[in-house]
Amino acid sequence: MTSVGVDLIEIERVRRALTRYPRFRERCFTEAEREYCDSRPNPAESYAGRFAGKEAVGKALGFGVARAFAWREVEIAGRPKPSVLLSGRIAEWAERLGAGSIDLSMTHSRELANAVAIVDRR
Repeated sequence: MTSVGVDLIEIERVRRALTRYPRFRERCFTEAEREYCDSRPNPAESYAGRFAGKEAVGKALGFGVARAFAWREVEIAGRPKPSVLLSGRIAEWAERLGAGSIDLSMTHSRELANAVAIVDRR
């Protein structure tokens, strides 16, 4: 059995959050994610892709992205094919679900970032 999560976000919305809320980076992204995104020519684009990826993973796991969602417990790593690293409560949730591998695909246009996550269940 598999489950799918999808998310779409406006890059400009993430750009504004990065400017307006200094702690947004630290609250939502791991140190490795911040290093990667900040090294890119258009950091907001990379942050938006990873933000969409985290939301897609949360949806595919059925955890959702409500207030209890711990953004840094889903880390998007790797390039060009992203991989997903889970930790904390979300890793425990995935284990209880019997979640196996998580396949993630991210893309963006000038204005939008999109991600699709597929979770295989054992």
